[in-house]
Amino acid sequence: MDIRFIGHACFELSDGSARILIDPFLSPNNPAAKVSADDVDPTHILLSHGHVDHTADAVTVAKRTGAQCVAIVELAGWLGEQGVENTHDPNLGGTVEFDWGSVKLVQALHTGTRPDGSAGGEAGLVVQVGGTTVYHLGDTCLFGDLRLIAQQTPVDVALMPIGGHYTMDRHDAVVAAELIGAGTVIPMHYNTFPPIETDVEAFKSDVESRTSSTVVILEPGESHTA
Repeated sequence: MDIRFIGHACFELSDGSARILIDPFLSPNNPAAKVSADDVDPTHILLSHGHVDHTADAVTVAKRTGAQCVAIVELAGWLGEQGVENTHDPNLGGTVEFDWGSVKLVQALHTGTRPDGSAGGEAGLVVQVGGTTVYHLGDTCLFGDLRLIAQQTPVDVALMPIGGHYTMDRHDAVVAAELIGAGTVIPMHYNTFPPIETDVEAFKSDVESRTSSTVVILEPGESHTA
């Protein structure tokens, strides 16, 4: 299974014919991204929450490709209002099954509104694809039940925010890595904008000195095989 980092919190997971795009925030909306909404062709789109740096290109890509979209219920409703026809609307604890695996919505601690500013929700995404479990933490702060989530579904790869200000910072993210115990940690949601600039190499050093996890730092456009 291939994990491509597009930038910020946007990733594409590819396995066989499945191409799963998470939190589409693409060029030119995303200053870190090297690809635009015209350059991706997902079969599925997963959204953690409705903030614009996670949804800016969701409607455009979904309408062009017909991708199946999974989002927390309020956000899925908003997608439908924008003319996106192929949606799944679980709430926290809900799982959606596909022929390639599944996605489960789990707790994340963050504010969440829909792109129009109305009430929404926030989730982490536990994605099982190609025999690999990938946990996209969404925009969360540190909380103790990260350990419980990982106990319920052991995590192979954790996609983890480290930038601080809007999410947990790199120091709290080290503790999150300890709680989750993933084989691989890929940092995200950092250095896109000045408020979330951080030292990713220091994060890697701290995690690898305190846990058995390996930190893989990806530049936008780079991939990791899990």
